[in-house]
Amino acid sequence: MKTLAKACLTVFILFFATANAFAADVYLYVTRHGKTMFNTVHRAQGWADTPLTAPGIEVAKQLGRGVKDINFLATYSSDLGRARETARIVLEAKGAPADITEMRQLREVCFGQFEGDLDPNMWGPAAKHLGYASEAALMADFAKGNIAINRMTDAIAAVDQTGQAETYQQVKSRMQEALTKIAKQAQEKGGGNVLVVSHGMAITAMIHEMTDIPVTRPLGNASVTRIRYTDKGQFIVESIDDMSYVEKGKS
Repeated sequence: MKTLAKACLTVFILFFATANAFAADVYLYVTRHGKTMFNTVHRAQGWADTPLTAPGIEVAKQLGRGVKDINFLATYSSDLGRARETARIVLEAKGAPADITEMRQLREVCFGQFEGDLDPNMWGPAAKHLGYASEAALMADFAKGNIAINRMTDAIAAVDQTGQAETYQQVKSRMQEALTKIAKQAQEKGGGNVLVVSHGMAITAMIHEMTDIPVTRPLGNASVTRIRYTDKGQFIVESIDDMSYVEKGKS
């Protein structure tokens, strides 16, 4: 009888420990902001900021409806207006309070002298610095997975004459630091889901060394990159540039 009781107790303890470990996992829904004015007219938009366009507002609403059944422990956004506004619209569309924590570390890459300039005026010099004949040639190689975000970000920093453009290492470090802080805070609450609204290049830089899956195109506006943070402190990228939540919110 005692042996049976001890066995039952052992099973209960193992089940409880396993349940706690599972509950401690954090699921980070990292999304890019909605489309903006500068996105529309193809201008470099890093720390520079422009408002969401009508399509940008609509895609944020669609995302909000698409994640309506997901309970978020917390919501974070970069301190740039386009990310903050996207987070607010998403929460309102899903019927949740607009309780948002802003973090400067979640900002887009700083492009230095190229902020607000036409995209070709930034990517053209960066392409030549990397040995490409043109921006088109660089982007074609990016689409093939032959060159990644780390070298592309560093090329912009190299040709920026102000010295203010960020390197890949700078962006990756601050983004991963922010993500770790967010994940640990959620883990202390028992784990669960967290919404994080940031920016395309910054998200891509953040996950570049977390996964073997290459990113070969710019992330879509309101796309979701889902990252699991385990109870062992490991980040696992489960999906990248997922537009299924937006599609779900259209219906």
